[in-house]
Amino acid sequence: MTYLTAFYRMKAIYETRITLYNACTMDTETAYNQALDYLYSYVDYSLKKSSELAKAHFELGRMRALMAALGNPQDAYPIIHVAGTKGKGSTSALMASALCMGGYKTGLYTSPHLQDYVERIQIDGQPISHLGLVELVEEIKPAVAKIPALTTFEITTAIAFLYFARQEVTAAVIEVGLGGRLDATNVVTPRVSVITSLSYDHMAVLGNTLTLIAGEKAGIIKPGIPVVSSPQVDEALAVLVKVSAQRNAPLTLVGRDVTYQPIERSLDGQTLAIFNPQSSITNSKSVILHIPLLGAHQLANAATAYTALLASGLGLSEADLRKGFAEVYWPCRFEVVCREPPLVLDSAHNLDSFEKLAQTLEDYFPGKPVILVFGASEDKDVSGMFNALKSRLKCVIATKAVHPRALEPEQIAETAGRLGIPAETAAPVQAALARALELAASGGEIVLSAGSMFVTAEVKTAWENKLRITNNGS
Repeated sequence: MTYLTAFYRMKAIYETRITLYNACTMDTETAYNQALDYLYSYVDYSLKKSSELAKAHFELGRMRALMAALGNPQDAYPIIHVAGTKGKGSTSALMASALCMGGYKTGLYTSPHLQDYVERIQIDGQPISHLGLVELVEEIKPAVAKIPALTTFEITTAIAFLYFARQEVTAAVIEVGLGGRLDATNVVTPRVSVITSLSYDHMAVLGNTLTLIAGEKAGIIKPGIPVVSSPQVDEALAVLVKVSAQRNAPLTLVGRDVTYQPIERSLDGQTLAIFNPQSSITNSKSVILHIPLLGAHQLANAATAYTALLASGLGLSEADLRKGFAEVYWPCRFEVVCREPPLVLDSAHNLDSFEKLAQTLEDYFPGKPVILVFGASEDKDVSGMFNALKSRLKCVIATKAVHPRALEPEQIAETAGRLGIPAETAAPVQAALARALELAASGGEIVLSAGSMFVTAEVKTAWENKLRITNNGS
């Protein structure tokens, strides 16, 4: 090493330490907001309109370069890698909860967040601290500066991998952000690749057919690594079967190789039986599990999570699975936060998920009319989503989250009107929730938030603030 090289290396270390010192001595929240400003100063495709997203240049070269500069921390612990259109977050949360109950120090990386950016990076259910994120952002800045065209998601993913390694996690569940083949998370070599339910979404990037979409999701399948898939429609399944065979990756299909059936359900959760002829943890080849997540689609997610955990070879017992699944917490997935009047928070934001939402409403609130607090991104099939719930909709309260891709409430109300659905506008989201609760108080309807995770996140915050004010005043 030359004197000049050594000098610049020591200079970089010194500058990093000074920055960290300044971050620690200033108000933590100020430093945290500055760290977020830094992350968002890079390209964040989640904030781009579909026309811009279609022009995006996704590739893995820059992510591999960044991980190499950081010492490839993603290779330090066993990983379960999860792609899919719907259900990947719930499936990931179920697996992480079970691993935690099984004694693993468990990392969980998901996106997007609901209320706070640090929710994306968790260990044993606890998000990284604001100061912890600040410190890692400062640490990786020199490496990031040397690699052109990195994105917000790529940098955040690298931080997650590094944080998990630094904290010496013994297992991690990593959720794909978008697609799979060229997603920033696809630099891992997992114990098992998991693909949840596939349907139409992000077509500007992934393609306009299920064959194309499935091809992108199947990009996470690695040679010789087991694959577990949720039940799929034939068109998508054909792609997964073909790619798995090409890569000599044994495929287990839930609904065919592993089956399940519901036992009972209530607003407190549901119980299912899973039948697995190849099970290594029980002599009866079946297991009874309880989950607090509601909806028939969550049974498929639970069966997928169970099957993937077995395929991972991480050695969980039946007791670990039972306790982990029973104690999972994954908010805003048909989350009933109030029962009178019923207030349901959901993250459905495409036609397939709205069809599942319609069935879940019928299962738990049969025949009860709905006041829908709704917002959506500009690339979503709003008419299709409304049609899926049309027979139940008493009124749509159109609103708008603080998000650059959000449709204007007036456009949403106009779409509802063309379908013969009563609609009105209210913004911000807090005002929309207040109006919906006002209407439900006199009519007895369900208040449901759906259409955009960002809207539902703001509804959740508004509801929590309302409860806090009520409790402080009592």
